[in-house]
Amino acid sequence: MSAVELILLQRVENLGQMGDLVKVKPGYARNYLLPQAKAIRASSANRERFDRERQQLEATNIKRREEAERLSERMHGLSVVLIRQAGDSGSLYGSVTTRDIAEAATEAGLTVTRQQIVLDQPIKVLGLVTARVILHPEVSINITVNVARSVEEAERQARGEAIGVEDEDEDEDEAVVEDVAEASDEIEVEHPAS
Repeated sequence: MSAVELILLQRVENLGQMGDLVKVKPGYARNYLLPQAKAIRASSANRERFDRERQQLEATNIKRREEAERLSERMHGLSVVLIRQAGDSGSLYGSVTTRDIAEAATEAGLTVTRQQIVLDQPIKVLGLVTARVILHPEVSINITVNVARSVEEAERQARGEAIGVEDEDEDEDEAVVEDVAEASDEIEVEHPAS
């Protein structure tokens, strides 16, 4: 299949800036760029239309970018807590999705959709993970996703304390040492008479 030529109506990451003429695969154009109104087909009529409307599109883009920048300043350092069930090793029963993060961020005051959340890899273990939120094609912020088994565990993770199997093992080791100490106090050792 041949590439489809499009005019970008806004900046698209890893593709180009507003007004750029780009060639993309037909599926990418048909399934993403065109339905999301991020681009239009590069016909002569659309080129003329874009040239006429370019100033208005740029002004709208600048306004949206400024709003996104103000929002990013207000939400800088946002952290969301997600309580999930996990095994003893810290592996989650399931995974945390972009939808889960978007819902938690919305509850924290940052209204976003799951499409605006970018994860480098799926979240499948307890701990602190950084997710990127795209507020505008030119503005994004990082939020901390705190995945824990309980609110108390999330608070400990946020303070930087280690959680998980190590803590449980230490508690068990301390209990065993205390039991051995108590048992040795109770045992009377008989020494053979010389």
